[in-house]
Amino acid sequence: MSSGGKQDGGAAAGGEEERKTSWPEVVGLPVEEAKKVILKDMPDADIVVLPAGSPVTQDFRPNRVRIFVDTVASTPTIG
Repeated sequence: MSSGGKQDGGAAAGGEEERKTSWPEVVGLPVEEAKKVILKDMPDADIVVLPAGSPVTQDFRPNRVRIFVDTVASTPTIG
């Protein structure tokens, strides 16, 4: 996987644009905003939101995009 956000390789066949494989531009955005950006580039994405550090399977699924989050949005309270 390339760190530049596009798949490695030469020009795409048939004049198609290469598919993005990462979205560094969404770091720091709220989850819902990040999802919108990803879905704009990859409408068939199966987006999975997980706590940072969660264990994940190592199988590769070309339509799965994992978003890892680690921010507490508001004060936790009992009730």
